[in-house]
Amino acid sequence: MPDQRRYHHISSAVVAVMPGRLAEVAEAIAGMGGPEIRAQENNRIVVVMEGDSAGELGAQLTALGALDGVVAANMVFEHIEELEGSAP
Repeated sequence: MPDQRRYHHISSAVVAVMPGRLAEVAEAIAGMGGPEIRAQENNRIVVVMEGDSAGELGAQLTALGALDGVVAANMVFEHIEELEGSAP
């Protein structure tokens, strides 16, 4: 029988931005509707992402890395919580 447990994934990432493009990239991230900006300084933006799977977070990270003006987007931390009421 397949595993019926459900999980919630939370991750943080650092997005490195080309000089002079911080505001532009921050605006693009805010418009994505997924990642939340928690800090920005020195051509770096710290974001928090949430989703139902590691794949969903990976897709968000890939989208961040593909934004115009982004040099790199690197996941720093991931935490996985089993949702209450989910069964093994």
